[in-house]
Amino acid sequence: MSARPMDLRYRAAVLGRVLLAALGGYAVAALATGLLALVLPMPRSEAVATATLLSFAVMIAVVVGVFAVRSLGRAALLVGGLALPLGAGLWLVQTLAGTA
Repeated sequence: MSARPMDLRYRAAVLGRVLLAALGGYAVAALATGLLALVLPMPRSEAVATATLLSFAVMIAVVVGVFAVRSLGRAALLVGGLALPLGAGLWLVQTLAGTA
């Protein structure tokens, strides 16, 4: 029994979303955690703990967003659109603080 081309295309799209949600969600959550740990106005240990707890919500939001948009391309734009400013903000904060 062979799979129809439509089935393969659909399965590939689902696999792409799963990979994007898992890997992209992790990347966005890690960037958000790093940035928040540096900018939250509280003692460093509390900022790190708070940022780490918030990272779970960020990861869930990215996963939901990846599966909510209409296409895999838009999902990739969503993840990239979140990762780019977070990465730039993290780089900027590290550069201005002299910790890069």
